Amino acid sequence: MGSLDPATVARRFPDGPVSVASARRFVRAALEDVASELVDTAQLLVSELVTNAVLHARTEAEVTVSRLDGRVRVRVADRRPGRSLVRQNCPPYAGTGQGLALVEQLASRYGVDIGDEGKAVWFELWPDGPPPPSSGWGTAAASCPAERTVTLVDVPSALESTCRQHRHAVLRELTLAASAGGPAHVPPEDLAAANDVNNVISACVTAASRDPLPDSGLRSLLLPLPADAAPAVRALRRTLGVAEEAARGERLLTLPALPRSRAFQDWFFDQIVEQLDGGGPTAWTVMPRDPEVSSDELVPWDPGQVRTSRMPTIAADDGNRIIAANGPAAELLGWSPDDLVGRRLTTLIPEHLRRRHTAAFSTMLLTGRTRIVGRSVPLPARHRDGGVVPVRLFIQTQETADGRTVFVAQLAPRATTAPEVPRTVGSARDAARSAAGEAPARVPAGGPSAEGDADTAMSALDRLSLLAELGSRFSDALDLDEGLRRAGHLLTRRLADWCVLDLFTEHDQVDRACVVHRDPRGLRPTAYEGPLPAVSEESRGPLARVLRGAGPLLLTEAPPPEQADNALDRDYRALFHGLGAGSAVVAPLRARRKIFGALTLARATGRRPFTEEDLPLVDDLVHSLALGVDNARLYQDTRSIAERLQRSLLPVLPRVEGLQLAARSAASSTTAQVGGDWYDSFVVPGGDTALVIGDVTGHNLDAAIAMSQLRSMLRGIAVDREEPPAEVLRRLDLANHSLHREATATCVYGLLKGRAPGPWELRHSSAGHLPPLLTTAEGETRYLDEGAGLLLGMDPDMPRRTARHRLPAGSTLLLYTDGLVERRDEPLDEALDRLRRHAAELAREPLDTFCDELMIGLGADSADDIALLAVRPS
Repeated sequence: MGSLDPATVARRFPDGPVSVASARRFVRAALEDVASELVDTAQLLVSELVTNAVLHARTEAEVTVSRLDGRVRVRVADRRPGRSLVRQNCPPYAGTGQGLALVEQLASRYGVDIGDEGKAVWFELWPDGPPPPSSGWGTAAASCPAERTVTLVDVPSALESTCRQHRHAVLRELTLAASAGGPAHVPPEDLAAANDVNNVISACVTAASRDPLPDSGLRSLLLPLPADAAPAVRALRRTLGVAEEAARGERLLTLPALPRSRAFQDWFFDQIVEQLDGGGPTAWTVMPRDPEVSSDELVPWDPGQVRTSRMPTIAADDGNRIIAANGPAAELLGWSPDDLVGRRLTTLIPEHLRRRHTAAFSTMLLTGRTRIVGRSVPLPARHRDGGVVPVRLFIQTQETADGRTVFVAQLAPRATTAPEVPRTVGSARDAARSAAGEAPARVPAGGPSAEGDADTAMSALDRLSLLAELGSRFSDALDLDEGLRRAGHLLTRRLADWCVLDLFTEHDQVDRACVVHRDPRGLRPTAYEGPLPAVSEESRGPLARVLRGAGPLLLTEAPPPEQADNALDRDYRALFHGLGAGSAVVAPLRARRKIFGALTLARATGRRPFTEEDLPLVDDLVHSLALGVDNARLYQDTRSIAERLQRSLLPVLPRVEGLQLAARSAASSTTAQVGGDWYDSFVVPGGDTALVIGDVTGHNLDAAIAMSQLRSMLRGIAVDREEPPAEVLRRLDLANHSLHREATATCVYGLLKGRAPGPWELRHSSAGHLPPLLTTAEGETRYLDEGAGLLLGMDPDMPRRTARHRLPAGSTLLLYTDGLVERRDEPLDEALDRLRRHAAELAREPLDTFCDELMIGLGADSADDIALLAVRPS
């Protein structure tokens, strides 16, 4: 910088947090006649560097400020030369590790000087003109003593980054709280050892992670650590335990770790201690998981995964803000995707659930416990127009490469197929298409092969076994997409490296429905899925020919460029290159004299190529596959009809002065989604309010039809003449016996007699149904099990009884079907006790909240349909 101003000033500051603020004031006073933007930057950087000295060096710090011609040089020195700098690559929103990163970004020049008595970090700020080249950190990288090497196998890089940033953040807050006499007690020697060994571990991990990240997101790390570091690592674990407890109690300015991070950190420290004590390594991927910890390793998240998904999908960050939404989700809720991004998640939550959502979200961040993550939950979503859209929600958490937690939610409209576990959907498809002949990075052909080998010819027995297993794949699948993916996994395990299934849609467009690779650690195959260009008269490539009925066709090389002058042909040629295919067979899917798709099986270059001898087997496979696809589509069409029928039968609840009514209905999360549960409410001619809940045996179209017949007959009988509920059910049972297919069903029919403002009396009779639950405003509960009788369809001549009960003002009467309470291998008494406890806790909540919370708390993952009807006298 030339000769410095002789007015250079320096000051020493003691070891303690108070020194940070004192150093800021000292720098501002020393630079009072310098440009304000330089002063602000100098204050920020010196604050970060003095904080680092307080936390890590734990010695007094000396701050020296020099200036010349408007330029500024600041030097922060400590008295601990043996503790080298620990540099981390942290995102701007990370809670720790910013000091050196900010110096790198904001300073004109920077560096470090290390001597026998201490070290000093310095930076210069130049207001104008190009600064000289920065000297950088030089040889100041933290050293890792190579006395004992710890091997960490299959480390998920995103999760490791999350845990490392969290460790630094929580230790920093604990150190500051302890120095100020905070409530979290930890021995000073443990705190010092924890900070030191945490810095050493982080520096070693950073040095070991310099190579590019594998596609799988997993890598093995070699950490050279001091042989005597085990006691310090144990002290680190104890200290982090104290810090986590303080964070959960909201006594630190940071959140505790989520269960997944805690599980990884336990494994991480166990591996270090055990190997330092002479043990061998154990991979993270083979460790058992608690129920709250997913066993799947998640790739770094990016918005493209949401945008390209065909399932309505929305993603939110740990600040409860929407960060991505796709077209199907936005359309379902009345928005455009761009309008949703940036809004609070509460925008999509009905107003009566917002307060409880905020409380549950905060509890999850503090405790890591959640009621709905990883479960299929029926609940309402808020439409843009203020209405309610019943959906079934499936949420999973993903850790990003830069340490954030993202909540990815799939929304299935209620009474449709429950969402599958989210698939990772990439954004490489367009790049693959645009290559049009230039092969992107090819996926290694090798990989796990549980059965068979593409390099070995199949025996006749193997072929018969493959055909039989392929047929069973669709019979075991709940829907077409699941069946296609199961078939793809089987074919890639036994016959090929890649399996591609293209299907015509109902509008005669072509959709690439499924792409599967035999090695799940390879390039994400779902990057190639989605709509394809139309099949036009100009299409002459192999896929277009097969979609017109040709084949099976044997391809021993990529289609030549002269066959790729059409959009569909160019896409298929790009796919061939993108898969790294050396040979392939493409064959038509044909059933009932109609072609509705194509199957492509590909083997990588270097593997045994497909030959003419393989064509008869592929022909047999596509016949079996076509039959499975056709049956799955017919089943989906039948189910869609039944679902529309069920939705059309859901009644509009009457408006009755002095009464609040609410109802909910949700299909099973695991079955065919069609069943016989129903509810109804209407006002009879005499002015009383009828309440009905029922359940026809079965989960199919027959059950839905029988339900509609019983529901219509019950209304007609109840409106025809005013009779006691027992007599109405007797006449309904007689009418049921007159049907061509008599139904077996349970039912509760009740009449609520009274006028506003009360009193109200319930008269009801039950045909084998679970008893109504009455919950008072004070939270007292009891089941109304009087008036019970036989199921409908058993004996119409058996006498039935009518029971009477007074309903206090503010009480809640709940009618429900067994899907809300019954669980396999659980006594019914325990299930009913659980319902009583939930209802008691919700006694004073608004009626809509009462119903939705019951569905969320008890209806998640239910293997049966659910219907409930609630009424509350005001």
